[in-house]
Amino acid sequence: MSNITVSDSIRYIGADDLDIDLFESQYVVPNGISYNSYVILDDKITVMDTIDKRKTDEWLENLEKVLDGKKPDYLVVQHLEPDHAASLKILADKYPEMKLVGNVKTFAMIPQFFDIDLEDRKVVVKEGDALNIGSHTLKFIMAPMVHWPEVMVTYEESEKVLFSADGFGKFGALSTDEDWTCEARRYYFNIVGKYGFQVQALLKKASALDIQMICPLHGPILKENLGYYINKYDIWSSYKPEDEGIFVAYASIHGNTAVAAKQFAEMLREKGAVKVTVSDLSRSDMAENVEDAFRYNKLVLASASYDGGVFPVMQDFLLHLKAKNYQNRTIAIIENGSWAPSAARTMKGILETMKNLTVLDNIVTIKSTVKPETLTALETLADDIIKA
Repeated sequence: MSNITVSDSIRYIGADDLDIDLFESQYVVPNGISYNSYVILDDKITVMDTIDKRKTDEWLENLEKVLDGKKPDYLVVQHLEPDHAASLKILADKYPEMKLVGNVKTFAMIPQFFDIDLEDRKVVVKEGDALNIGSHTLKFIMAPMVHWPEVMVTYEESEKVLFSADGFGKFGALSTDEDWTCEARRYYFNIVGKYGFQVQALLKKASALDIQMICPLHGPILKENLGYYINKYDIWSSYKPEDEGIFVAYASIHGNTAVAAKQFAEMLREKGAVKVTVSDLSRSDMAENVEDAFRYNKLVLASASYDGGVFPVMQDFLLHLKAKNYQNRTIAIIENGSWAPSAARTMKGILETMKNLTVLDNIVTIKSTVKPETLTALETLADDIIKA
């Protein structure tokens, strides 16, 4: 068990997973992931969420060590996704007198995952309900679609702790010493990003609480500078750019479009662009590309044409952005095509299905390789996007 301190009465019983290859079978996690779970020791001992099946044995060992021969009275189920609830039935079977706390949607979904008789074990809560467990009182706040419909968060009133479910989580094991923001941003936009409106609603509820500590289901416990983390979530969930900058994302088959994209990025720097980041979509982490597209206020799409459309990795990138509600950005387009350029038309068609995007009318078309006239056109486009 990681040597994580919450408080004398709130104990961490989660586990790091350093062996996982892809989180949710799609996200690269070079520094692993943590599955967080907590126990509140009081008159009524309460477990806050369970854990992924990959770490059930370690989690049970941690739990039993903290319980020291006692039995839990409640299990609060904030989120039913398997990385947090896969061990629910094992715990329920192990402690048959333990009651489960959840909302109506929680109990409607539990039978989809587990064959378990909950008839006399359910404690159904709704918005604003409180559960007194001794010196601690748990107040339940519904957070539907952050990022599943049954999600709720829990505020412990005496120690002023917000158990935030997947909110304020990040990639990376707790044993990893790394900056919170980068991996929290990548986590947020790729997992929760579509649901900015719902996150805003939750932040509004949270603003009425005196929060001294945030205990998420992934990533470190947040105890200091909470305003920093909450402000980041406010920016991210309102789809505002976090930084002034230009993200140049390119999709190149034989390297010619890559040359153009890199030359264009250098033009931007020479013209005084504050921050320019370049990514080869074919050879980089898609989740990180999505993160950078949301981070900066401007995006440049440079792609080869392919089969009368656009190179597949560019299409995949744009569809990822669409799925995550990408908006409020300015976009420039560069296309390449040796005989029938089609990338710009296809990219623009996908962008038109999104909202609140400004796509510059000045589209640069390359015919195979960069020529002097291409450089002139790129210079003009660089001026246009910097001024936009």
